[in-house]
Amino acid sequence: MMPTSLDALLVLLDLEVLEVNLFRGLSPTTPHQRVFGGQVAAQALVAAGRTVDADRRVHSLHSYFLRPGDPTIPIIFEVDRIRDGKSFTTRRVVAIQHGRAIFNLAASFQIDEPGPDHAMTMPEVPGPDELPTVRERVEAHADRFSEEALGWLDRSTPLESRPVQDPHWLVPTRREPTQDLWFRAAGTLPNTPLLHACVVAYASDMSLIDTATLPHAIGYDGQFMVASLDHAMWFHREFRADEWLLYHQVSPSASGARGLAEGYVFRQDGALAVTVIQEGLIRPVAPHASSDQPDGG
Repeated sequence: MMPTSLDALLVLLDLEVLEVNLFRGLSPTTPHQRVFGGQVAAQALVAAGRTVDADRRVHSLHSYFLRPGDPTIPIIFEVDRIRDGKSFTTRRVVAIQHGRAIFNLAASFQIDEPGPDHAMTMPEVPGPDELPTVRERVEAHADRFSEEALGWLDRSTPLESRPVQDPHWLVPTRREPTQDLWFRAAGTLPNTPLLHACVVAYASDMSLIDTATLPHAIGYDGQFMVASLDHAMWFHREFRADEWLLYHQVSPSASGARGLAEGYVFRQDGALAVTVIQEGLIRPVAPHASSDQPDGG
């Protein structure tokens, strides 16, 4: 049987152990010139989790994209075991290519403990089974796209998604800085909580910063450089990444060539599972200008 795209993602997340606290990760063959930010974040979380006892689950991570990742060579992940406490474990991970750091991450893990429990309410949106796929949404605008572009939409991907609104690139008009997206892994995952967290970390970088571009009708025409700068996540409640999750995304601000976006990941039963906050670069590009470009999605 041919491997699926989800199988390929799981291979990317199965880092090679080089030495104690040292791991190597690969990237998929891609026409893009940089590594997808969600990939390096998920791989860094795998590296951190490999050094933590199984009874401790990740509850937060904070990370910075420092340089563009090179997809043609492996990424080395170096883990620093900052602290092993009675309840919390802290790890720092640096991703390295060409002898330089391209990404760093700090992650905290905690044993299960009881305590107060409350959460924001999930937005009222249609369920995933009531919504068309991206491909089906594009059908109504098929005359605007080449056969190559339509074929690209038919490719196998590791995640299934059902956008609640038309994607901004499909209807490029100014709109409120909010969007909703159902997603899940395109297949069944092993019962490993860290893996499910890593798959959501991978997915969380796919559309979040786009939310900050919506009021400005910014597209993919090269007039703006858009890239992730930093990425933080808090894991509140158990979830499975192979079951439908709603990604509610809002942007409270954009200024100084940067945009801020918040993401809230809900289980289908309405429980808030994950909170994500990201700042990204949204820089107008002068004709023929060039500059250092951060890594990111």
